[in-house]
Amino acid sequence: MRHPTDTMQHLKKYLAELDTQNMLRTLREVESAQGPHVQIGGREYLLLCSNNYLGLANHPVLIEASCRATHDFGVGSGASRLVSGSMSLHHRLEEQIAAFKGTEAALLFNSGYAANNGIIQGLLGASDTVFSDALNHASIIDGCRLSGAKIEIYPHNDMAALEQMLNDARAKRRGRWLIVTDGVFSMDGDMAPLNRLVELKEQFDAWLMVDDAHGGGVLGQHGRGIAEHFGCLGRIDLQMGTFGKAFGGFGAYLAAAQPVIDRLINSSRAFIFSTSLPPGVIAANAEALRLVDSSEGQKRRENLENNRYLFSTRLQQAGLNLCGSTTQIVPILTCHPEPTMQAASALLKQGIFLSGIRPPTVSSGACRLRATLMADHDPSEVVAAADKIIALLKTMDAVDA
Repeated sequence: MRHPTDTMQHLKKYLAELDTQNMLRTLREVESAQGPHVQIGGREYLLLCSNNYLGLANHPVLIEASCRATHDFGVGSGASRLVSGSMSLHHRLEEQIAAFKGTEAALLFNSGYAANNGIIQGLLGASDTVFSDALNHASIIDGCRLSGAKIEIYPHNDMAALEQMLNDARAKRRGRWLIVTDGVFSMDGDMAPLNRLVELKEQFDAWLMVDDAHGGGVLGQHGRGIAEHFGCLGRIDLQMGTFGKAFGGFGAYLAAAQPVIDRLINSSRAFIFSTSLPPGVIAANAEALRLVDSSEGQKRRENLENNRYLFSTRLQQAGLNLCGSTTQIVPILTCHPEPTMQAASALLKQGIFLSGIRPPTVSSGACRLRATLMADHDPSEVVAAADKIIALLKTMDAVDA
């Protein structure tokens, strides 16, 4: 029998090994709101690693709505939705989401991770098959595993390979088929070829699920996400999205047909066994949806695209590898953990808060600095930050700039 002291020594050894390999993760305390700048240790930094893409996380309209709902309904919902925690605020927000996405219904989840787990687990079983992009988010991967379905991984965004896999599987088909993909891939910043995925799911009678966490609010004329961007909003079976990024709040949802939602209410463990989102969060999310669909939302999307263009163009002209990014997520390939973390530390000393990404978040040899742009970044600061990154990386032998 292992003694508790032996277990603790084992943990310390594991952590020491991570530290030696430049793989040890620690938490950095942020002392202010998620604006273009944040306070860390009493010093102000340019924030280039927040998913608050439209700058709504501390928007006064959202704050006011959250405070008002908290005053009227309390700080917590008190129970899961199937017990007593299904408040009128939850129902009205789901109706608003369905109208925004053009579906019959919607269902709230407590986070994007919980949503992807709960949707796939709740809809698929051992007799079904899921076809998943190789670079899908960990929450999708875990949802596939929880479902017990057969999992087929297709090469990233390779539609020819996916079509061949679907063709090969057709003869022995049983159960339901689900094709699942990120809309905007969180580490590379590229987009799924949604128009082609729609064609394949219709050709092979499969469901198509899109995780639009990083596209919602940002892409499309009205911010409805990647499906609006590609002009196929009404052809996606399962539209998953989150409020914790461009919408500035917290929580997630699925927009889909009513029978799908009814099934999940009865089978999704992530939904059934979770206390529902608090009133203040729900009210802020509702205001964020309205704001995204307004002229102010349009202006913020334009500002974000301008900042993305300035930043990405500057880096590309310097010869840096941006991993094919076409969105506000801009990775800068650094390959290995040591130069990645050295660069992130050096940039912090220069007043730029930008995260280094290492395995297991990305594969070995694919480490990167992951920059994210915001609508309320000052364009001149964005350009200056790009110049500092270029100057730093050119001094590092491990990076071909």
